[in-house]
Amino acid sequence: MSPFSLDEKELLLYQPNRPPFLMIDFVSEVLPGKFANGYKNLNEDEWYFPIHFPGNPNMPGALQLEALAQMLTVAITTLPGLKGKVTHAISHEVKFKKEVKPGRKYEIQTKIINWNRGICKGLGQGFTDGELACEAKMTITIPEILKSFLPK
Repeated sequence: MSPFSLDEKELLLYQPNRPPFLMIDFVSEVLPGKFANGYKNLNEDEWYFPIHFPGNPNMPGALQLEALAQMLTVAITTLPGLKGKVTHAISHEVKFKKEVKPGRKYEIQTKIINWNRGICKGLGQGFTDGELACEAKMTITIPEILKSFLPK
């Protein structure tokens, strides 16, 4: 299979989050089961900028991490039979390096390290202005699949 892109409408087929909590605008390249890359344009009118923080708006770290997790989800849910499946976080180890400001593009790169029995271990990085802003080791699951492997 070759990498492909997903526009904002196609993305909704694979990512169960919806605006205003959808933290991805476009998937520029995805290779199912391997990686997904894309971005979020941070418009001045994003719902979180007026409150985080007045006079110094920036994208909350939790939402930067959420964007990485959502993109990693796309790397999984584009696999055959997984379209639109809900994922849950199991663990995250995250480092924040730079504030992400309004009017910028938050570029997201994720890759799958391991995918087995409904559990995905992956890496994600978020960039703004060509600089690393956030990076995370993530473990996420598709509970529907994981449940089938748990003892009864």
